[in-house]
Amino acid sequence: MDWDDTRVLEAEPGDYVTIARKAKDKDEWYLGAITDEHSRTGTVPLDFLDGAGAYVATVYGDAADAHWEKNPMAYTIGRWLVNGGTVLKLKLAAGGGAAVSIRPAGGDEEGLREYRGEE
Repeated sequence: MDWDDTRVLEAEPGDYVTIARKAKDKDEWYLGAITDEHSRTGTVPLDFLDGAGAYVATVYGDAADAHWEKNPMAYTIGRWLVNGGTVLKLKLAAGGGAAVSIRPAGGDEEGLREYRGEE
């Protein structure tokens, strides 16, 4: 896959990393986060998004009871409205991670809530 842009949003070598990539010739971003054996909450500002436009973020994240050894398949999926001022809080289970797809809002957002960081 070709990317227009790649950004390391937060990292500590050997512990965790969060990377965002912009799809080639599209206003779509894909974000990945992973952690070591220690659970943590990633703090991810979406200030790389263009302007104050509305986007839809689909977050594939660790469930509350996820664990790399005891429950590695537990996950959640959530969708929210976000913009360049949004700061995602990604709860990463021990040995876990998250994936986020971000695309411009395009009319199929009925019923979606604005992300507030409590999810």
